[in-house]
Amino acid sequence: MTRLHLIRHGETDWNAEGRIQGQMESVLSELGQNQARELQKNLQAFEFDRVFCSSSTRARQTADLALAHIDQPFTYLDALREIYLARWEGYLYSEIEADDPVALNAFRHTPDSFDVEGAETFSDLQNRALLAVNEIIEQHRGQELVIVSHGAWIKSVLCHYEGRPLSNFWEPPRMHNCCHSIVEIAADGDAGNIIRYADLDQGF
Repeated sequence: MTRLHLIRHGETDWNAEGRIQGQMESVLSELGQNQARELQKNLQAFEFDRVFCSSSTRARQTADLALAHIDQPFTYLDALREIYLARWEGYLYSEIEADDPVALNAFRHTPDSFDVEGAETFSDLQNRALLAVNEIIEQHRGQELVIVSHGAWIKSVLCHYEGRPLSNFWEPPRMHNCCHSIVEIAADGDAGNIIRYADLDQGF
């Protein structure tokens, strides 16, 4: 078995104000930094072989805090970045709701039909995420691996291993900030077991 530990970044200033991030840069809020430090207490129980991290600043900050005890270099990959939302990025959700309510409704309620010019669809995101995951697994079979990434990115991977259609993408549990999910991957590439789906004790 290969074990994947999927960790979402801590809260950012943009999370707190309801601003769409996508692949634009944002930084951890004070709460987000504290979330990452709290997560480190749980992560010290694991012996990780490799750490992979989104190249986004918020993910890198989270990895630096939550995995500060890891004495090895991290590998930063653009393929682990969040869904690209094109012209939406940087705007408040409330502004997009006023400007493009039909598309925002699709994003929230029928994600399999979401299609904004220049943006990734959820299918695009999942394909990109799984290509990255499969390459990582192929190179590190049988190891304990960490991927620090983003909510929708992680959700797309878990949907695949659960056999959940993209139409049900946003069904609970929610990918709260600094959630930690663990998936065991069998030698044939199938999910042998999802042994932890985020942190149920953190109230989501």
